[in-house]
Amino acid sequence: MVQVTNVTLTNHRDSDKQMLPARGNHLCPPLKRTIDGPSSSEIALHHMGKKRLGEVLREKKHISAEALEKVLQEQQKTTGLLGEMLLQRGLVSKDDLVSALEEVGRFRYVDARYATVETAVLELIPRSAAVRYCVLPLVREGRKIVCVMAEPQNLRAIEDLRFMSGMDIAPRLGLRSEIQEAIEKVYAPPEPATEAEKLPFVEQVDISDMQFFTSSSSERNKAAIEEFEADLRRERTPAVRLVSAILAAAAAKKASDVHIEPQPLSTVVRIRVDGLLRELTHIPAELTSSLVSRVKILSDMDIAERRMPQDGRFLARIGNNNLDLRVSSLPTHDGEKIVMRLLDPAASRVGFTELGLSKEDAANLATLLAQPQGMLLVTGPTGSGKSTTLYSALNMLRSPGVNIITVEDPIEYKVEDCNQVQVNPKAGLTFANCLRSMLRQDPNIIMVGEIRDTETAEIALQAAQTGHLVLSTLHTNDSVSAITRLLDLNIPAFLIASSVSGIVGQRLVRKLCRCHDRVAVTSDYASRLLAAGIVEFEDTMCIPVGCSFCENSGYKGRVGIYELLILDEQIRGAIRSGHRDDEIRNLARSADMKIMQEDALEKVKAGVTSLEEVLRVVPFEYSSGTRCRTCGKTLAASFLFCPYCGAGTRQVAPGTRAPMPTRRATEGVV
Repeated sequence: MVQVTNVTLTNHRDSDKQMLPARGNHLCPPLKRTIDGPSSSEIALHHMGKKRLGEVLREKKHISAEALEKVLQEQQKTTGLLGEMLLQRGLVSKDDLVSALEEVGRFRYVDARYATVETAVLELIPRSAAVRYCVLPLVREGRKIVCVMAEPQNLRAIEDLRFMSGMDIAPRLGLRSEIQEAIEKVYAPPEPATEAEKLPFVEQVDISDMQFFTSSSSERNKAAIEEFEADLRRERTPAVRLVSAILAAAAAKKASDVHIEPQPLSTVVRIRVDGLLRELTHIPAELTSSLVSRVKILSDMDIAERRMPQDGRFLARIGNNNLDLRVSSLPTHDGEKIVMRLLDPAASRVGFTELGLSKEDAANLATLLAQPQGMLLVTGPTGSGKSTTLYSALNMLRSPGVNIITVEDPIEYKVEDCNQVQVNPKAGLTFANCLRSMLRQDPNIIMVGEIRDTETAEIALQAAQTGHLVLSTLHTNDSVSAITRLLDLNIPAFLIASSVSGIVGQRLVRKLCRCHDRVAVTSDYASRLLAAGIVEFEDTMCIPVGCSFCENSGYKGRVGIYELLILDEQIRGAIRSGHRDDEIRNLARSADMKIMQEDALEKVKAGVTSLEEVLRVVPFEYSSGTRCRTCGKTLAASFLFCPYCGAGTRQVAPGTRAPMPTRRATEGVV
């Protein structure tokens, strides 16, 4: 045996320094300039029909069947490798074991203790990664690094190393004990924790009660989740602790989204709470890459792909709360930006009144949903709570006697007793194609995540006419604008009038925190209410204050503001006749429809939210005027009766006397 007590570190390779001592008295041939190790695809194909190590050892009569069976039973209780256990117990010789391993895995063996190592490659694969994957980088060959690995068949480890180093990996076989001994010799001792690893933010967040799960069937992703949790328990990897701390802090603050945004000098982490982004922490630039990689591994994304956007998801349990996280990556100039959407499954089981619907609107909506056929549309901009409203409707409708099928992009919440379909355009599974197939599945209720094109709209509307209840969403400013949107999609007016039963328009506003205060009404506040058509209000108004509970924002949580347009015969006739939006809106208001602005102002008067918050979210261009029910003249929104015919406006029931404006309404207003 050749005895070498130290490992030569070289900055360059000469022809006489390419000999790698191997087992016994034999020497491995010089490493060639072209790597002859199997590629990742060859490894995967080879494992499909390879022999097992125990079978090879038995065929060569290196071990008895009884001894092998005994070790196999012991291995089931541990995480050790079979070959190492056999070697430790003296059941096989090293030469026999290495020969069998080479036959099984087709990897050339290298004794890591006596291998020549280039200093430059040690910088490409840091010590932490070498210890984690039990790998020793040897030399660089073009765009590849020759590495001795205890598990050269581990594709996930090879991909992580490739991503980390930016080069392909040519694996060689080595024994774990030899690789660990070589790592201690060639790498510098681990340095004390740097300032980047001593993040105060991580120390302030409790991450002891966190678990991660995957919805993927990939064994690779399941193994990644298990390793992530193991690193979290050992507290050895800063990136693992950082990801966990960010998610725990976001969940504690009831955030809906987490933004990880690389910048030239550092990375900013922001969270969206109650619809507004706020800064959570800053991350040192040296941790950005590992942080992003960890999130992508959890989400079952390709960590080596940094030039294309990707989507993924994973599950987390923080204490007693379960979270479903949708992850999106986007290449930017300074690096990959990551956004994680935090979905709480409990949010889909909220009732209509808890969402913010008035008792009257909740009852009318329940009546619409009780119909055997028709279409209910929920409208609003992105982030206005449309999906939550639809899921609440599904939870009310689901029962063992009803067949509910949904087509979504993506599936945000899992609903029991519902057959949910994920859109996959690359596979040809579009909204329109799904709808055609769903109609052959004998559905009672169909939910379409979003109507985006003419084909989807036509199929959905026709399904609503043929005995199905259809639920869907549209991106419009209010309920009446949904009719114009469908017309813009070239849907015939008669089909809209005969298919659509009702349209919900909604927004989300922040609720005042419990620390809010009541103060005397100011002249500016009174003027704003009068301009919005409110002529009677209290002497006091609610204003945000700020406390530790709401993090000094003055607001905590959100509530919906709604309008519900029910299509009666008069409105259906107006749609068929091609009437304008404002004419249809006036018809609906004459039928006692409460528009979104009125619902918002009622919540202001009730102290649920503030006028400033309502004005931030809700446009008031439609509340500036109304029409008389009797003569049809245009009136100011503040008019309680028509000056032309004397009839009461929408604020006064027909046949009753309109009250005169009170002193409160005009006090302090010029």
